Amino acid sequence: MIFFSIFFALLIDHFRPMRMGNPVLGAIRNQADRIENWFNAGHPQHGRIGWFVLVFGITLPILVLYWCCLYVNVFLAMLFNVAVLYLCMGFRDYSQYFSSIQIALIVGDEAKARKLLAEWSGRDTSALETPEIIRLSIERALLTSHQHVFGVFFWFMIPFLGPAGAVFYRLAAYLVRAWTENRDARYEVFGRFAARIFFWIDWLPARLTAMCFAVVGNFEDAVYAWRNFADRWENENTGVLLSAGGGALGVRLGTPQEKAVRVLPVDINILDSAGLETESQPGEEPSVRFFQNTTGLIWRALLLWLLLFLFFTIIVWLL
Repeated sequence: MIFFSIFFALLIDHFRPMRMGNPVLGAIRNQADRIENWFNAGHPQHGRIGWFVLVFGITLPILVLYWCCLYVNVFLAMLFNVAVLYLCMGFRDYSQYFSSIQIALIVGDEAKARKLLAEWSGRDTSALETPEIIRLSIERALLTSHQHVFGVFFWFMIPFLGPAGAVFYRLAAYLVRAWTENRDARYEVFGRFAARIFFWIDWLPARLTAMCFAVVGNFEDAVYAWRNFADRWENENTGVLLSAGGGALGVRLGTPQEKAVRVLPVDINILDSAGLETESQPGEEPSVRFFQNTTGLIWRALLLWLLLFLFFTIIVWLL
């Protein structure tokens, strides 16, 4: 049932992708803002309470409905799975902006590419040069495909959770952005728990996605970059995904600060530099041709996940 639920949800998403401004996402956004206004008094524990109220207030009813569907009929449960997965996943979410930025850069319209990237990432892109636009677009595509597809897959296949696991993961991922990004100190304190708990929620899914990128891409460079450069990102999960994804693609990802060698303030005369790792991340500088390579990598990773699901489904049937 897991394989067919995912397959039909992806099929529907391909022909009728969810709009970013859909009513479901709008309702969740409004509820997140309402919870923040109710609970945020500038203390970290208020963010913890708000997170549990919102996440479990939505996830638990989904779990109960799923068990009720299973009790009535397994095919009804599969229809419920498809509906929830369709709402949770957004495989086309990354590709619409990603393809539009690619086309804009091919025709030389850097201003349009910057505008699209700003809408997609929610950051100021006015001063970015073409290589930075490409780098950020690739990073955004890898992270979005993970959080909207592969991470959802992992939590969906957790026994007894099913669609509730997918909803749980997507809500946790959304609250990190809603309660921590582009906020002042008061709101940053409120979202601290959301960021911390999502790190652990995403710890294993991020590494499974990175493994998939390595298997379907340049395996040796992906593993090398993962082992030697993942800790240079502030968020370790992000570092694992982008270092492995960049190595699999053969492109350098990450900002200069993230690639910088970390050296403690010591006397240079007594510093033993023999053991320092000063080499840069493997791969080429970002160029337009890596757009197509990134799309191919994500599609191959998706097919690998589907093949694994199909394999386990066949095993379950045989047993």
